[in-house]
Amino acid sequence: MADSTPPPLDASYRAAGFNHRLGMGERPAVVMVDMCRAYFTEGSPLFLDRPEVADACRTLVAAARGANVPVLWTRVELQPGGADGGVFRRKAAVIEVFERGHPDGLGDWLEDLEPAPDETVITKQYASGFFGTSLAATLNTLGVDTTVIGGVSTSGCVRATALDACQSGFVPIVVREACGDRDQAINDANLFDLDNKYADVEPLEAVLMELQAR
Repeated sequence: MADSTPPPLDASYRAAGFNHRLGMGERPAVVMVDMCRAYFTEGSPLFLDRPEVADACRTLVAAARGANVPVLWTRVELQPGGADGGVFRRKAAVIEVFERGHPDGLGDWLEDLEPAPDETVITKQYASGFFGTSLAATLNTLGVDTTVIGGVSTSGCVRATALDACQSGFVPIVVREACGDRDQAINDANLFDLDNKYADVEPLEAVLMELQAR
């Protein structure tokens, strides 16, 4: 009798033709997605309780700078009242914390994890760092072919940015330890899906070795 046990999910995806590896190109850039106090401040409605993600992002940024690899940053900023947030603001009212002038300062950068004076900051109103912004044009001007992505949250702005990087012709490499979500199962499910369909999800150590080789 044939074994009717289904193969492991990752093997099933590979057998179907998913999960081809893209690899890092010749001109990578690091894109740090929304690393602000809102996700790392206890009591914030967006609190993730993932301090290790911030530590991994600090390591990634330091390695990129040491290798002269460009680092770009995205952040959400809405006008007071949030009208420029459109349907996204209506659906996820929690992003009101990113309205300009919000008294809690939750949209501010994390300590020791903020843009250098010469690094580009992309301000956005929606999940993807590409939607309605100059990110693609900036990457093209820099000659970038690969986006190395870290930040929060995995299921939201990281996923949207990685998907749009793929759709815009940039290889997305999502750094596993440098991403986080409010639930580990949601985090892992989104990384699995990204890795199989849209991006290479790689461990921090492997990415650091690639950057240092530049």
